[in-house]
Amino acid sequence: MTCPHCGEEMIVLELDQVEIDYCLACGGIWLDSGELEMLLDGGPEKDKLLTSFQPGEKIRERKKRCPICRKKMAKLLAGHNNERVLLDKCPRGHGLWFDSGELRQILSIGGLAESSKVVVLLKDMFGNQEDR
Repeated sequence: MTCPHCGEEMIVLELDQVEIDYCLACGGIWLDSGELEMLLDGGPEKDKLLTSFQPGEKIRERKKRCPICRKKMAKLLAGHNNERVLLDKCPRGHGLWFDSGELRQILSIGGLAESSKVVVLLKDMFGNQEDR
């Protein structure tokens, strides 16, 4: 799969039984539809986070193309108040794109503790590289 941010080929990694597509060049992560929910499973704020997704209107950031269907992705704001993250979502529902560090932010907003299995795996796999 080609990275929607930098155009490099991504690699497939397994994160807590969820296959993620990771770009070695820019640190971005692609999650297929439903995979974020699987990673957030057990997070106390999961439902609150998922219902917080709102269209990012008037966002001037360049729209990325879905790595599956190549359609321009919509900008979404996720989170509440001062904990907002700008994500990219395929208009056909293929999945979500997370720029470097954004997945860890989303998992934190979803209530997953730093000691949770998924967050620990992210740190082990990417260290500080994911926080570029």
